[in-house]
Amino acid sequence: MPMPRRAVMPLAVLALIALAAAAWWWQRRPATPAQPPAAAAPAPAPTAHAPGPGAGGPAGPGRGGPPAVEVASVQLAPLVDEAQAVGTLVARQRVVVRPEVAGRIVAIGFADGAPVRKGQLLFQLDDTLQKAELAQAQAQLAVQQANLRRNEELVAQGFVAQRVLDESRAAVQVAQAQVELAQARLTRMRIVAPFDGVAGIRQVHVGEYVKDGTELVHVEDTSQLVVDFRLPERLQPRVAVGQTLRLTADARPQAVWEAKVQAIDPALDADGRALIVRAALQGARHGLQPGMFVRVALVLGREPAALWVPEESIQPQGQQFWVWRVRQAQGEQPPEVERVAVQPGARRGGQVHIVQGLREGDTVVVAGQQRLQRDGTPVRIVQAGQGGPASGPAGPAAPGQRPPAGADRAPQAGQGG
Repeated sequence: MPMPRRAVMPLAVLALIALAAAAWWWQRRPATPAQPPAAAAPAPAPTAHAPGPGAGGPAGPGRGGPPAVEVASVQLAPLVDEAQAVGTLVARQRVVVRPEVAGRIVAIGFADGAPVRKGQLLFQLDDTLQKAELAQAQAQLAVQQANLRRNEELVAQGFVAQRVLDESRAAVQVAQAQVELAQARLTRMRIVAPFDGVAGIRQVHVGEYVKDGTELVHVEDTSQLVVDFRLPERLQPRVAVGQTLRLTADARPQAVWEAKVQAIDPALDADGRALIVRAALQGARHGLQPGMFVRVALVLGREPAALWVPEESIQPQGQQFWVWRVRQAQGEQPPEVERVAVQPGARRGGQVHIVQGLREGDTVVVAGQQRLQRDGTPVRIVQAGQGGPASGPAGPAAPGQRPPAGADRAPQAGQGG
């Protein structure tokens, strides 16, 4: 006979509780003690054919031993300290001829591009009216002079008062001023060359009416050319009148001209804080013309025996520059390196001028500096692109031992000093 449903439900609940208690006990039971580990097998002793990690001997890169580096010797070569700039050639004197009054051109007294002399007629404006005014003023002057002579005689005879004579003398002076004024107006109708030079291409023709201030032609005094250029203000103490400089023009890349500093502007350019310098060319110009773009190399100083090292040896760190210098080996010990602070100067073709910090004959590291961490680190010197040892720390075949290329040439723009 089946059991009632009310009797089955409590039994099911008790069974579930029993199963949950059994599961909890199974998870919380104590672990079985682990077996003791097996004894580690002893490491085999190194043999003569398998050197340990710290063993000495000639080891290749990444196999231990002293780090491999490439070196170069400090070289002596002359240094010409120059400041680079660009400028434009201009004539010693240049003027744009303009009329002071309006008028019609009736004559032109020069040919385009031809030399002109000081005082030579360039343009003649119609002066008919001015000539008539001058003739009228001269006639008035003649009348006043005749009246003055007559009054002088009458005063001498006592027929007129002295006041009449004084008025006649004043009238003569007024008439004389009128003549001078008419003469000045007539002169302004004649436009002449202000100095010896070369005339440009005129902008007007005969019969053309021009207003006052109209550009007619420009006249250049090409007897001497000058160049204006700008230098950084930090070079102001090193620039002086009379210094020599070299000029090169893009239009004539093979030619070099000499010039001398002629003047230095007493005030700096407020826009760029630059020093404005003017230099005059010396000797023949050889086809140079005003307006040409030129490159300037101003000589600031010369050093016959300057120290040079490859650029690769310089390591910047903040505001300081360092090199790794190789110390000569003692006996059979490998050479060691030490870190030295240097003061670099100008740069020429992959070489750096060392102002302070090194001496002639020193050997510096040019490759492999990333493997050097502290002073006294032993190194192994190798040839460039080879893994074998070089002939020595400063051997004649060591890489980088080349004379400073272009040491006697000017630096690039902005590298002077």
